[in-house]
Amino acid sequence: MSYVWSHYRLSIYTFMWIYENKEFEPEDEFLEEYQGFVYCLTELITGKKYIGKKFFWKPKILPVTKTRKRRKRTRVQSDWRDYYGSSEQVKTLVEGGQEFRREVLRLCHTKGECSYYEAKLQFEYDVLLSDEYYNEFIGCKIHAKHIRK
Repeated sequence: MSYVWSHYRLSIYTFMWIYENKEFEPEDEFLEEYQGFVYCLTELITGKKYIGKKFFWKPKILPVTKTRKRRKRTRVQSDWRDYYGSSEQVKTLVEGGQEFRREVLRLCHTKGECSYYEAKLQFEYDVLLSDEYYNEFIGCKIHAKHIRK
């Protein structure tokens, strides 16, 4: 459970990520194998959904120091544990206290695989044509060599 101060009141987010019908709290060693995941957020009251992707890692560049002559590129975990999507509408609902189920649909080994399966599911479920989804945009540019076979 995490606590966030928002507009002078305390909001409590109690919903963890769910994967294969279990709480998803992986160890760092497990995450090393994956780049990200495709997810579905479901508003508990209305059942309205949002399909998206999130990466486990973000790049970090360490600065030049007395012992390091060049900047060093590395990676650190992203904010995926507290993430509720990039949709402004969904973020507003979360801040307003609406409760969402957060489900990991697929773990992905590459960024290209994440993009492919996000777009595949969005087209498969007609998220732009259906009132059952918050999605307002589908964007992808994927090359076949970026998909793990």
